[in-house]
Amino acid sequence: MQIMTLPAVVISIIAFALGICLTAIAYQIIARAKTKTFEQDIERQIEGAKREAENIIKSAQIEAATEAIRKKEQLTAEANQTRAELHEIEMRLTKREDSLDRQTQLFHQQEETLKQQEKDIEKRLNIITGKEKQVSTLMAQQKNQLLKITAMNIEEAKDLLLKRLEDECEHEMSALIQRKVEETNEIAAEKSREILSIAIQRYAAEQTCEVSVSTVEIPNDEMKGRIIGREGRNIRAFEKATGVDVIVDDTPGMITVSGFNPVRREVARLSMERLIQDGRIHPSRIEELVANTKKDVNQKLLQLGKDAVVEANVRGLNNKILSLLGVLSFRTSYGQNALSHSIEVAYLAQVMADELNLDGSIARRAGLLHDIGKALDHEIEGSHPSIGANYLKRFNESPIILNAVEGHHGDIPADNPYTPLIAAADAISASRPGARRETLERYIKRLEKLEEIATSFTGVENAYAIQAGREIRVIVNAEKVDDESAMKIARDIAKKIEEEMAYPGEILVTLLREVRCIEYAR
Repeated sequence: MQIMTLPAVVISIIAFALGICLTAIAYQIIARAKTKTFEQDIERQIEGAKREAENIIKSAQIEAATEAIRKKEQLTAEANQTRAELHEIEMRLTKREDSLDRQTQLFHQQEETLKQQEKDIEKRLNIITGKEKQVSTLMAQQKNQLLKITAMNIEEAKDLLLKRLEDECEHEMSALIQRKVEETNEIAAEKSREILSIAIQRYAAEQTCEVSVSTVEIPNDEMKGRIIGREGRNIRAFEKATGVDVIVDDTPGMITVSGFNPVRREVARLSMERLIQDGRIHPSRIEELVANTKKDVNQKLLQLGKDAVVEANVRGLNNKILSLLGVLSFRTSYGQNALSHSIEVAYLAQVMADELNLDGSIARRAGLLHDIGKALDHEIEGSHPSIGANYLKRFNESPIILNAVEGHHGDIPADNPYTPLIAAADAISASRPGARRETLERYIKRLEKLEEIATSFTGVENAYAIQAGREIRVIVNAEKVDDESAMKIARDIAKKIEEEMAYPGEILVTLLREVRCIEYAR
């Protein structure tokens, strides 16, 4: 390696220093150029910002001027509207003021008129007061004269006058009642006869009679001993399982099943027949067979209910209601089968509803269900209409049906036209010839009660119940009872019969007043 000489080192240092200086100078030149360019850019941006600011200011000034103009126009319009409204109010106030002026003037005139009328009334009152004094004086004089002539005091004269007025009013009232009743009967009788005759003629059904005992045939008398069992255990088990009485007597070839519940009696009859056919008669077999028979009878009741609703053309009934309808087929009322009676009432009600332009389906449904309570009245306390209505409430029956069921015997007021319709159909079905039976003793008592009620009235000489108690003939004394009073007595007798007696259908009250004029030519 060669060692560099001093001059060369100095030259290198100088060259390096010059390079650094030149570099610094070049850097300064470049920096100044950049600074100048940056300053120019800033100036341009400032100029642009100034121009943009001026444009924004001009736009704002224009919008402010436009808004001011719009506000001015709006305020002007509102001011004009307010002026118009004020003008209208002013006109109305002016008119009202004129009207008030006219009314005030009219009031003044009326006031003057009233003052004049008051003066006239005062004059008339003075005149009337004077006349009243004169009338009082004359009436006192007439009273004194009448008392002198009749020799009666004031109380006696008053009683005589009231008695005459009462007689006159009663006479006029009887005549009015007779005339109105005759008019009403003429209108109602024609229409009712037409509707009832149509309903009755269009329906006819057989009436069956049932009893409280059933008989079961046995093949031989030896079977009676097997039915009784050792020490009577078989018959006791049978009576306990069925709830009926079994009568085994000396009657050959049969035994008797007795019970007031017709369904239980039917279960007992069928169970006994099946036991006799089976031949195995002992307590356990009896219990098993009775249980199976109850199921079969329940199915039979349901089927009878279904057949009834098909015959009556009623839909939408619950199976529990259908079973109760089946129970009605084993119930009787005065010897009349309850289910046949209900079907008959349904049909009659529908016929009459059609004639009256009512809904026949509602009438059929109410007629079929009207006696449903009779299937439960041995289990629940109360009358069968209320029992039936309360039971049907559980199945959401309509208020019309419930009112018809509960009110068909008049227990509650009717709130629809179907209730009296069902009551009429029920009365028609119950009172048709052959529909009911009653004992001779009850029949005689009813006739005697009818005659007793009729003869309890003043002026009645004789009374005769005829046509099996459907009519009462009343004979009155012609001298004590006139024509108008006769009509009133007939109505009073009918009303008293309704209040004191229970009977199917209706009772005709016929009052006879006979005047005989007898003279002899000699």
